[in-house]
Amino acid sequence: MKPETPNLADKALPDASATVDVSVLSQWALIKARFQKHRLAVIALYLISLLYFLALFAGFFAPYSQFRRAAAYSYAPPQVPQFSLQEGFFVHALKSQNDPVTLKRTYTTDPTEKVPLGFLVKGEPYRIFWVLETQRRFFGVDLEAWSEGQTDPGSDPPSFHLLGADRYGRDILSRGLFGSRISLSIGLVSICITFLLGSLIGGISGYMGGTIDTLIQRLIEIINSFPHLPLWMAIAAIVPSDWPPLRIYFSITIVLSFLNWTGLARVVRGKILSLREEDYAVAARLLGASHGRVLFRHLLPGFTSHIIVTLTLSIPGMILGETALSFLGLGLRPPIVSWGVMLQDCLNLQVVADYPWHLMPVVTIIITVLSFNFLGDGLRDAADPYSTH
Repeated sequence: MKPETPNLADKALPDASATVDVSVLSQWALIKARFQKHRLAVIALYLISLLYFLALFAGFFAPYSQFRRAAAYSYAPPQVPQFSLQEGFFVHALKSQNDPVTLKRTYTTDPTEKVPLGFLVKGEPYRIFWVLETQRRFFGVDLEAWSEGQTDPGSDPPSFHLLGADRYGRDILSRGLFGSRISLSIGLVSICITFLLGSLIGGISGYMGGTIDTLIQRLIEIINSFPHLPLWMAIAAIVPSDWPPLRIYFSITIVLSFLNWTGLARVVRGKILSLREEDYAVAARLLGASHGRVLFRHLLPGFTSHIIVTLTLSIPGMILGETALSFLGLGLRPPIVSWGVMLQDCLNLQVVADYPWHLMPVVTIIITVLSFNFLGDGLRDAADPYSTH
């Protein structure tokens, strides 16, 4: 009896059925499935979500308010929490001393005095979403446990600085969390303005063609010929220094958006040029649809994924632009707190050499920019789910 030979057609059935299953999926379902295979992009998405979550609830996760000052802890170094089964989390108290020659402040730890730490401890009052007032913070000094072990009721409570403190004794971690609200939101607000300008101007350029297209493209080339950072600095320098913080925030947002819409406009124009003569666009015009309806109802939704990719890759540029302007003193100014404003202390190289923890916002900026770049790469690969590469 001859051994049964395998049927090659049967072996191909699983692949064929899998192909059929994929073919019935929508474009967005294919994009999602392909995006999930890009591990770096998925990790970047989780990191970005975490950053925005921490920024949204900065009052809860920050050990102190963004304006709290403790002169006794000026230039305090980062403190690493320790744990023991008997005492839980704690850090050793800091003792400061000034060098009589260089006047540099240095700190030493006092092993005999321990500062108790805890979760959901009471601290300065704050409001969640500017409505609900509370005092509970995620992690910090347990003032109740500390006060129980004190013999001197008039002594000041100790401070805990996970990432160190600046020259005014302000906690860098707390200011970084509150500053992320400005630095991260300014990218999103700028992208909204960029989306409106880029989609509108690029769509009109590609759909109308002719003289209008030529004029718009020459305008884009002129804008792109200017170096962005010096032009940003020139425009931001016009902003009056006595404006209220909210007005300065929106003016800087507009400045960053004013020069960033050109890239999206060219992407939209190229796509519109290739789609405006498609059968469904011609049929819509023959049925009496207006030019605006054909452009915004039929053509633009056809490549929404590509627009999302372009906008995602533009957000890091917005964040870096705000950081550069604020670092140079031409963007946001105190009392507003952003990552760029925090880095103004680093203009003094001696401060950076003696107290390098002032560069902590740089680490956050690098993580944010890399995360958006990896996310954009993943979305760009997933935006064309029918490609074979």
